[in-house]
Amino acid sequence: MSVILAVDAIQPPLTGIGRYAFELAQRLPEHPLIDQMRFFSYGRWQDSAALIRNAAMTSVPDRPAVQRSGLRARLSGNRLAVRAYQAFSPHLYCWRLRHEGGALFHSPNYFLPPFPGRTVATIHDLSHICLPQFHPVIRVEHMNRALPDALRRADFLITDAQSVREEVIRHFGWPADRIAAVPLGVSNRFHPRQAQDVDPVLHRYGLQTGGFTLCVGTIEPRKNLERLLRAYELLPFVARQRWPLVLAGTRGWQSAEIHDRIDKGVAAGWVRYLEYVPQGDLPFLYAGARLFAYPSLYEGFGLPPLEAMASGVPVVTSNVSSLPEVVGDAALTVNPLDVAAISAALARGLEDETWRASAVRLGLERAARLTWAHCIDNTVAIYGKVLCNSSPRQKTDS
Repeated sequence: MSVILAVDAIQPPLTGIGRYAFELAQRLPEHPLIDQMRFFSYGRWQDSAALIRNAAMTSVPDRPAVQRSGLRARLSGNRLAVRAYQAFSPHLYCWRLRHEGGALFHSPNYFLPPFPGRTVATIHDLSHICLPQFHPVIRVEHMNRALPDALRRADFLITDAQSVREEVIRHFGWPADRIAAVPLGVSNRFHPRQAQDVDPVLHRYGLQTGGFTLCVGTIEPRKNLERLLRAYELLPFVARQRWPLVLAGTRGWQSAEIHDRIDKGVAAGWVRYLEYVPQGDLPFLYAGARLFAYPSLYEGFGLPPLEAMASGVPVVTSNVSSLPEVVGDAALTVNPLDVAAISAALARGLEDETWRASAVRLGLERAARLTWAHCIDNTVAIYGKVLCNSSPRQKTDS
């Protein structure tokens, strides 16, 4: 197979979609059924070695977070610039890709350019449709304009979870035989660790092994951090002092009120906010936690709970969207709108030793079944299915 992978999403610091694209870029070229692998980003061909090297730099411990270029960040928040990009980029991409009809083009980040050959797009979630109030207005407008174009160009769709697959079928009337759920995987960097291995990293953050509850994710409304903070505040004072809540994630959008509440918890001594944590430190932060909390309102998959389970840490998460698919019966799942229920689950996760031991065992078993190797094999199988069709589906644009 000859495959072209769009790598626009591989921008440090790597978060969910960027991590997925990075794993594809790193692992697909090694697959025995891939004869040729090329990378395409923002209308340009990318050198594979440089791409992997630059993205991997975010895994270096102590390395500060690398942000997107100032120009790109400013343009992404400008409605006119976004619309101009939407109008111009298809023509540029069409020209650059005009001779590539013999290859398969895979976009791991929703959007597909006009392409003369077969195409696959990964749709991670429909949160811009289900929960538009939790996104910047410009992003929602961009998704609503660009995603239908991508669907018209797609021969096949991939989702990370069955719940999202069903949403796409239901919302867009998409044919069920042209969409498949391919679960993501967990890196082998996430595994249980001894205290002597974890302590040196945690000490840099002023933390103690087994002495905190961890939550990892961008600080934005969909992660439901405001309710998590309220739920944690309901715990007894002694428990909060013994096991403070540690938040690790970049500052996101619509987060001023969340940060106000974080600041109050920090001042009271039961919250720690680490901001961005380098990828190389995250496995030690997970393995050193007593409990992992992730009461998100909506996820297309939810890698952090899986990474926590692989690290041997009990998990409290939501009973909505894809999260029950990810954790199975290994975690406590709660209504993310019920602050009292979240608080009760946190208390049990911190104090019930019998449940904790069971959660660690079941979580490790669950994580062992969700690997990047399986994700890659299933993705390549879809490539083969699409390429076996006699001709690309008739597209509405070129």
